[in-house]
Formats: sequence, structure tokens, C-alpha cells
Amino acid sequence: MLREGQERGLPAWECRRLLEHTSGRTRAWLVAHDQEPLPAEQAGRTRQALARLQAGEPLAYVVGEQEFHGLTLQVSPAVLVPRPDTETLVDWALALLPADAEGSALPVLDLGTGSGAVALALKASRPQRQVCASDLSPAALAVAQGNGQRLGLTVDWRQGAWWQPWHGERFELVVSNPPYIAADDPHLAALHHEPRLALTPEGDGLDGVRALAAGAVSHLTPGGWLLLEHGWDQHEAVAALLVAHGLEEVQSRQDLGGRWRCTGGRRPARA
Repeated sequence: MLREGQERGLPAWECRRLLEHTSGRTRAWLVAHDQEPLPAEQAGRTRQALARLQAGEPLAYVVGEQEFHGLTLQVSPAVLVPRPDTETLVDWALALLPADAEGSALPVLDLGTGSGAVALALKASRPQRQVCASDLSPAALAVAQGNGQRLGLTVDWRQGAWWQPWHGERFELVVSNPPYIAADDPHLAALHHEPRLALTPEGDGLDGVRALAAGAVSHLTPGGWLLLEHGWDQHEAVAALLVAHGLEEVQSRQDLGGRWRCTGGRRPARA
């Protein structure tokens, strides 16, 4: 089956992961028995899954899960597949959250949570913190809530657009990986299996960032931070929006590939 997948033009690592899923065997067992044919039922299931991969469907949707920041998350076409690049956002947030803070510390918030990846990674690393998260999509929120239950991580989940579910509430730290791809970006065509609403707000791709920046000061405590993920070529535009809406100490972070991936700023402590 590994050879058959590679003959379809699929990467060997994807084929191995798929075989683990469809056969229920470990990678070590598959390597030791690589010459043994799969039972007919498993072989048929594997060929169907290989066809889905060949058609461009993400591996995470085919196997139903994705690793992110040390967590195994269940995913479906209702949510984006969590990417390693987004771990940059989590790592920056964790650097701003002291590990020894008391449970009474102010909550942190993840807006547009999708699968719950960022919120759950923060909760897993800072269990004493109250973590809140929301998403416009009820289907996405159901995936996030399911992941929280399976992982035993308690998050305050709410449904709604951006700041709407959090009227009158303030946070020490707000993070978001909003849709940011421009409507005319040619890369969108290759992402057609994932929910378009989570990929692009249409237009120039920055409408979500504008909404987040506009509400930041009224939802952050004095000195609180807003951190945003964005496209590799958007950091200057995002930084300008944060400054225009009253945030200071605006700065950006690069992902492991050396691309500008996140930009953030803080509400003035005197405000």
C-alpha cells in the first residue's frame, strides 16, 4: 500500500500515516511487516482514503485528527487544519503569561478559535489560567468543545462574531488567528476543502484584523496585549492598524520559516 500511494504521487510520510490510521497498526509494526498484504477490508478502506488524498483533501481530514503544540486535536471540514506556523502565536502568548501566576489572574481570550487549537494549547501550558474562546461558526465551536472535553481542558466557549460574545469583559491577553487571505489570492484554490469563511474575509483579507484592532482597547486591561496571526506580507499593514487604534509597543514575530507571522501590541498601562 505504501508503494501504491507513492505511485499516486503522494508523499511517503502521508502514506505511512494513512496506513497507521486505516490498519490500526503502529508505524513500527508496519515497517516490520511491510511485505504483508492488508486484509481485503482494510485494503479497500485504504484505497478510498488514498483517493481522497490524491484529490487534494488534507490528511488531517482523512484521518480525523492533527497534532498541534503537543496536543492531538480532532478536526473536520468545519474547521481549518491547525498549522505549525500558528505555534508561533502560542509561544509568544505563553512568553507573556507567567507560569507561576495565581488562579485569580485575569483571563485570556482566543477569538475565532476554530478547532480550539490555540485556546487549548494555552490552557494545557497554563492550567491555572482562565481561558476563554469564541467562534462565529456553531459547527466549529462544537469541534472545539469536543476537543476540550476529550483533553480534559476547561475553556469558557461562546458563539459569536469577534468581540460580540464578550461585551463589557476585559482580558489580560487576547490572541487570534483570523481569516486573512485576500479574496484574489491564487493560493485559495488549493485550499478549497477547508471552510472559506475561516480562510478569507474577502476583499484585501484584513477586515477581521480591522474588527479586532478596533475593539482591542475596550476589551484589554491596561497593559494588556493583543496578538494576531497574519499572512507573511501583512505585518506592516497589521502593525499600522494596531497603532491607529491606540496600541503601543507594536512588534512582530517570525515563524520557523523566517516569515513574519504574528504582530501584536499592548494597551497603554496609563489608559
